[in-house]
Order: sequence, then C-alpha cells, then structure tokens
Amino acid sequence: MEIIKRFFQNPEESFFLFGPRGTGKSTWLNMQFKNSLYIDLLSPVLFRTYSASPERLVDLINGNPGKNPVIIDEIQKAPVLLDVVHQVLENKRGKMFILTGSSARKLKRTGIDLLAGRALLKTFHPFIASELGERFDIDESLQLGLLPLVLNSKNPEEVLNAYVSLYLREEVQSEGLVRSIGNFSRFLESISFSHAGILNTSEVARECQVGRKTVEGYISILEDLLLSFHLPVFTKRAKRHLIAHSKFYLFDAGVFRSLRPAGPLDSPHEIDGRALEGLVLQHLRAWNAYSVNKNQLFFWRTKAGTEVDFVVYGPDILLAIEVKNSKNVRIKDFKGLHAFKEDYPQAQALFLYRGKERLKKGEILCIPCDEFLKALLPGKPIEVF
Repeated sequence: MEIIKRFFQNPEESFFLFGPRGTGKSTWLNMQFKNSLYIDLLSPVLFRTYSASPERLVDLINGNPGKNPVIIDEIQKAPVLLDVVHQVLENKRGKMFILTGSSARKLKRTGIDLLAGRALLKTFHPFIASELGERFDIDESLQLGLLPLVLNSKNPEEVLNAYVSLYLREEVQSEGLVRSIGNFSRFLESISFSHAGILNTSEVARECQVGRKTVEGYISILEDLLLSFHLPVFTKRAKRHLIAHSKFYLFDAGVFRSLRPAGPLDSPHEIDGRALEGLVLQHLRAWNAYSVNKNQLFFWRTKAGTEVDFVVYGPDILLAIEVKNSKNVRIKDFKGLHAFKEDYPQAQALFLYRGKERLKKGEILCIPCDEFLKALLPGKPIEVF
C-alpha cells in the first residue's frame, strides 16, 4: 500500500505523541520532518547509550544546531532523558521536541508531570475510513482492523496474529511487567470476551484462573500500553437510575478478532456485532483526537438495561448513536434511542446499520455504517442530518 496522508496535525510546539505500536507514528514523523534530529530508542545501541549517559543528548543537539525538531522515538524506554529535555527546553528557546511512546507506564509520574505545560499530549490512531478513501472496505476492516502495520503487510493475517505477541515479547516480558507470561496470555484471551461490554473483573479472573486483583493489574497494563480503554457512562442531568460501570474496548477491531477465540459454540453474528461497535468507536476516538474542538465520548445505560451505544457530547453537539450489525432496520432496535430522546429532547439520534439505504424513522436517522465512517472528517462536525 502506498503512503497514505494522515489527518493528524502537528502542533507548532513540543509535544508527546502516544499511540500503540504499528499505528504509523514513525512513518508520519519521517515524512513530516525531513530536517529532524532523530533518536530511535528501539535501537539497542542507542538505548544503551542514552540510558547510561542521558547528558549525551545535549552534546548531540549542540553538534547539530541546524536540526529541528528533536524526535525521540519510544521515549518510555529511557525516561531519564526527560530531565535533559526539560533542561534544553529551559535554555534553548526555539528548540522543539517530539517525544513518541507506545506505553505511558513509565511516564505517568515522571514525564508527564515533569514537562506539564511545556509539551502537549497528543495521540495517534489507526487508519480511519476517510484517510483510506476508496481503499476502505468495512468487511475487511472488521476482520483485519486498521493498523497500518497490518494493512501495509503482504501477509496481513500473519502480522495481525503476531501483533500481540510482539507486545508480549517487547513490552510485557522484557520490562518484567508480569510475573507469569502464561497467566497474562490466558488473561488476554479471556478479556477479549469483554470487548464492547460491561467489564466484570471477577468473571475474567475465574476464566483465566488468577486473582481479581491480578486481573485489575493486567487491565492497567493494557491501558498503559494503549491497547485498551474504558468508555464511561453519560450521567449529565440524569433523570433515570444509571449503571456506574464503564464499558471495555480493545483499541482496534482487528486486534479484538485476533484475541477472540471462536468455536462451534460461538455466535459469529455476536462477534461481528462487537467488532462493528468497536470499529465505530475507534473512528470516533480518532475523529475526536484529531479535531480542534474536543468533545467527549460516553455510552448510556439504565439499571433496567436500556442502552445507547455512544453519546457524543460537546459545546455544539449532543448525539446519541446506536450501532447494529443488521442489514434491516427494526423498530425494536430504537428502544434505547427513544428513551434517551425522552430524557434529552435536544439530542440528535442516529442509527448505524449494515444496510444500504438512508432512512428517516420519525426523529431517528438511519445510515449505512460504512457511509457514516467515510464521512467522518477530523476538524469538521458530524454533519449527517
């Protein structure tokens, strides 16, 4: 696949750029900054050099005064460099740093606190449909996901299946984040059943035969490695009794499919439905991250079980979205949207499905899911009504 233009817009000041492995951070940086001073800490030699002598960074910068910005790839590998970065930012005005990372674990307290106010925090995501244009295929995306590392490969299925193993080897195992890699591997399979669902840590613990506290620690590792996230409940001016627990998602539909075991007793329709819901959400997250006006993403669920998959809330938007892996529009699928509209009459309601027609059912607009995803453009509002 040829190089695809990304929607991410770089700030004009120093920033952290976080994103899971394989999302294309390094490719984008190499294309965007031809005159940069580039340090790749995945190189064993450079890792050893700068871990042992972080002050060497100052010598490198002084020896290359015409090079700007200074890009340090995978900064979490050597967080001691952040002290030097802070020093340079204090003393050399006009010097810009871009610090990339595929893990926030080591930087949670040191890096982010140290450079607060001096470096913005940005995120990089897998491809979205509007970046791919006509190359976007929703059926393929539901199977392989949208990681550039996977889609640019000659053997995408093999690369996808090896993707999590890469993390296990290079992040989890090498950093000594868990005592038993076997327990963690079983946990990854078990947690895949929670994708697009309410997370029950006790149930996951029973499935993978470890303690609940251990599972909570494992989930924290997934979040720190940017492989998963939680979606909170929308509770603003709530008129009903709502649940308190958030929903759990893996960051990419393909990664979910690679982890989720399937057998004769598993429903392909259920797996496809969860993959579709996750695919829509990863698009909404990227759209939100790349847009200037930040909105917030939620889901909505009453204690009685009435639910709306996603709520987009911001200064100029209150949008309820229901996603169904169905080629037909059924009135019963509108139950959650109708309930939400009763509580929030000013909200717009959108129903995404796998059919081919745009339909209007009362106040609810029904749109083919792939059409919605292709029209989602960062920096622009969701204009579907």
